[in-house]
Amino acid sequence: MDSSRPLVKVVAGVVLDRQGRYLLSSRPEGKPYAGYWEFAGGKVEADETEFHALQREFEEELGIRIRSARPWLTKIHDYEHARVHLRFFRVEADEWSGEPESREGQAWSWQRAGDFDVSPMLPANGPLLAALAVPTELKGRLKTGFYGENSMGEYRVVPFELAEQQHKQVLIDEETLRRRGKMPQADSVWVVISQPQQWPLVQDADVVVWRVQNDDSAAALSAVLVDGVGMPLVVLADEERVKQCGRQWLERGAHAVLIDEETEWA
Repeated sequence: MDSSRPLVKVVAGVVLDRQGRYLLSSRPEGKPYAGYWEFAGGKVEADETEFHALQREFEEELGIRIRSARPWLTKIHDYEHARVHLRFFRVEADEWSGEPESREGQAWSWQRAGDFDVSPMLPANGPLLAALAVPTELKGRLKTGFYGENSMGEYRVVPFELAEQQHKQVLIDEETLRRRGKMPQADSVWVVISQPQQWPLVQDADVVVWRVQNDDSAAALSAVLVDGVGMPLVVLADEERVKQCGRQWLERGAHAVLIDEETEWA
């Protein structure tokens, strides 16, 4: 990655419908990567916030009016034509209105997590498509794993020591992973951390579970979310802390927040 190139701030929207599908559109003729599919969005102008840029771009490109959205993932990607800082926002089905229109001559399509059928895809979007398969509503415990549903059906994450060959998503704590020396063989590896200093060590995880157990950890988590995270970050905390901070964590970019029903990793 060439850090000497100027960083262009770009926003993109993951717009969802009531069936849990997300909206993709193709890049119009005359733009770099014309014909490639992407999450719609564009450059943040000097006089606007990221959210206002998101609203403007969707109105101009697709005729969609966005009322609210929450930050989700952040990526830095080097293209041939620019080095971009991509901030993705999630826009739920009740947070937008209108019908998609091809205002710039582009195509658009509703897709399901894990089952997209359009190509070619813009290079920066691969990890986003995988992350979209992770449910935002989860249940379960560290000892037994987590489960939920996405638009393709049931989704389950199994602790590494209990996982069998058919399990595609596994859960492992960072200390065990460090002793093991390599990632487990799985479609998606969820890494559990409980100390802020572990965060830089898990940047190659598919999903991170941050177990908040004290005020220092809660403050470090908030700072990480403000900076932006590159993978889904699931927060696990006691019931009282979830009541106090859960909404704020979600508004800053946490993928999901769960109540921690265990007192220790076992």
